[in-house]
This record gives sequence, structure tokens and C-alpha cells, in this order.
Amino acid sequence: MSFNVTILGSSSAKPTIDRHPSAQVVNVHEQYYLVDAGEGTQQQLIRYGVNPLKLRAVFISHLHGDHLFGLFPLLSTLGLYGRRTELPVYAPAPFGELLACHLRYFDTDLPYEVTWHEVRTTEHALLFENRTLEVWSIPLRHRVPTAGFLFREKRPPLNIEKHQIVRYGLSIAQIAAAKRGEDILLDSGERIPNAELTYLPYEPRSYAYLSDTNFSAKAAGLCRGVDLMYHEATYAAAEQKLARERGHSTTLDAARAALKAGARRLIIGHFSTRYKQLDELVAEARTLFPETYAAREGETFTLEKRQ
Repeated sequence: MSFNVTILGSSSAKPTIDRHPSAQVVNVHEQYYLVDAGEGTQQQLIRYGVNPLKLRAVFISHLHGDHLFGLFPLLSTLGLYGRRTELPVYAPAPFGELLACHLRYFDTDLPYEVTWHEVRTTEHALLFENRTLEVWSIPLRHRVPTAGFLFREKRPPLNIEKHQIVRYGLSIAQIAAAKRGEDILLDSGERIPNAELTYLPYEPRSYAYLSDTNFSAKAAGLCRGVDLMYHEATYAAAEQKLARERGHSTTLDAARAALKAGARRLIIGHFSTRYKQLDELVAEARTLFPETYAAREGETFTLEKRQ
């Protein structure tokens, strides 16, 4: 079962020749979710082999243009592609006003419905849920109301030890009960603990997206144990004062957040255009958190299964 993140954009407010504004695609079990939608998002989707029609939902962290301006042309193009299924968009207020204006003036007859779900940026709340996934909001500290997103895979169904089926002569009904997590009572009256019969095929995986924000111990704590964390690192450590004033983070802020969360890996992005090369920023973050990587456009980060 797949769980990966593809970087579509990694620049801050101003795009560069080789870096677009913020956008990512999260793929969980071949279900695709767009996270932020900076300018050029639809071209980036096509460039990196993601069919826009496969998008199940969109999550917008805040209403700054470098995280939003690419959404509206994408909505129009999805109509041209012939999308028929509803597209939910999770975003802070007053996104509904922006969406209503777009639909009124540019997409009056879309063949599908766009539904807005408000993200309350001061709350850690469950936003989205299906059979395999939960998405939670993470309050962030920026100049406007902003939320990050925590993608948590649900616990996979239990597998049953095949040799135990033979050993105890389990019936189909007993096998089904064991997979539901129940102990099994044999005809002899012996009770077999579920843990003796079953095993978890892999540990649920998780991904946290934290952009844009000052360092927040609270936000990091809400991501405790996350497998992969994306944290903005707009500036190098020498620009700590500027980062704090502008509601952003440095490389070392991002590394501190990953340490606080107990993350396994860290991706840094949302780079200021002043930085032409990213290796020095990564090296700086690695002084605190060795498993740090740059958000390079087109790169896919895979969350491997852990037993």
C-alpha cells in the first residue's frame, strides 16, 4: 500500500527559474491529495505524472497567494477534463468568498461541485477521514491564520498466522473473529488470546506538513512520532531575527521541530529566492537533525512500511 509525497513547488513568495511556489501531492493507497496550490500547480502535476482527475481533496494551509494562486485555474481545467465527482477543499476563512467570486465570474457551469470546508486554524481537529486515512489540522504561527496538516494512515487489518489456523482447526467464522481482534473460544473451552493468533502487517505511517510558521513547540508536539515531516525553512540560521519578524522559520528552527516531534525524516522547503544552492541549507539543518533533505521539485519521498 503506497504512501508517498511528491514535491511540486518549493519556493517562497517569489518563483525562480527552477522553483515554483508551494505545492505537494500526498499519495495514500493510490488516493491523491493536493496540499497547497501555488502558481503553476496544474503544470507541475502534469510534469510529474500526477493525473489531476485523481485528486480526492485539496488542503490549503493559508490564504497567501504563493499557496493558493494555482488552485483556481486547476478548478477550471478539471471542468475541461470532464470531472464529475465532488472536489472538497479544506481551507481557512474567508476562502469561501474567494471561491464564490471565481465560480461567479469564471466557472459558472462547472460539471462538478467544489465544496469548501473551513479549517479553524487555532484547533487541532479531524478534518477528513475515509477507510484508510485521517487528516488533522495543526495550528501554526504565521502572519495570517494558518494551519498545517497531519496525514495519518489508519491501522491496517490484522493478519492471522496460518500455522495457528491448522494448529487449532479454526473455522471460517473464528478466523474472521480473530481478524476483528477478538479472542477465540475453542469447543474444548480453551480461550486463545488474539495476540497469539494474529499480527499487524505494518505500523501505520504518518506525514506532517508545517508551512508557513515560526517555530512552534506545540505544533511539533502534535506530530509526535511522525515518519516524515515537512517544515518550512525560508531562511538560513543567520537570519533568525528576520524569520521571526516575518512569521517564518530558519533551517535550525525546522530541525528543532523535527527533534521535538521525534520525526524519522525531515524535508525543508519554502526557500527564499536569495538562496541559489540548497546544499548549505540542508547541511545547516543536519547539524541538529541528520535525516534532513531538501524539497526538490519532482522528487518523491516514500514512507516505507515498518513491521
